[in-house]
Amino acid sequence: MTLSTQELARIDWDKGAGLVPAIVQDPDTGAVLMLGYMNREALQRTLDTERVTFYSRSKGRLWQKGESSGNELALRDVRLDCDGDTLLLQAAPAGPVCHTGMATCFGEGSAAPLSFLSELERIIAQRLTAAAESSYTARLYQSGIRRIAQKVGEEGLEVALAACTDSDEALLGESADLIYHLLVLLRSRGLSLPQVAQALRARHESTISTAGSRKL
Repeated sequence: MTLSTQELARIDWDKGAGLVPAIVQDPDTGAVLMLGYMNREALQRTLDTERVTFYSRSKGRLWQKGESSGNELALRDVRLDCDGDTLLLQAAPAGPVCHTGMATCFGEGSAAPLSFLSELERIIAQRLTAAAESSYTARLYQSGIRRIAQKVGEEGLEVALAACTDSDEALLGESADLIYHLLVLLRSRGLSLPQVAQALRARHESTISTAGSRKL
């Protein structure tokens, strides 16, 4: 997460009169959330607190994202670009990033197509504490791991049947049901979709043959 001494020394503060652009990216979805500016002090505070802090050009002071809204950005990683004049911050949002209430400052259409899966994970996590009568997710979660696992099995069978006998639309609908129930199952075990992606990546990397062919 912390930039090395060599990388810190390579930042070109002079090009922007003491400021560098800082692009914020969601570490789970890859969506670009916002653009801010940092001076040396803002960057150091971000690294020290692991909460993203910018230098506000309009306020003329340091500004921690979410200091009034509560929608802070929890730092995961910082990278410096090849020219040394732009930072890329991966940070998990605690809520909508844009002051308009949207998830990103670039509009909902700017999100990567698969980014809704991470949003769905967050929605599921929020629904777990809801009253059972008001939320199917809460009822399912409260029914226990065996019932959730049973539902995943049922939905998997329905996907297979739809693939063999139904339309593309039906297959997509059954696939959506399967993925939703799988996310609930993972959450009930304290696991997440990014961990599944990491397992797939690790499996892929471990199956690269000495000849360079990829087996996944």
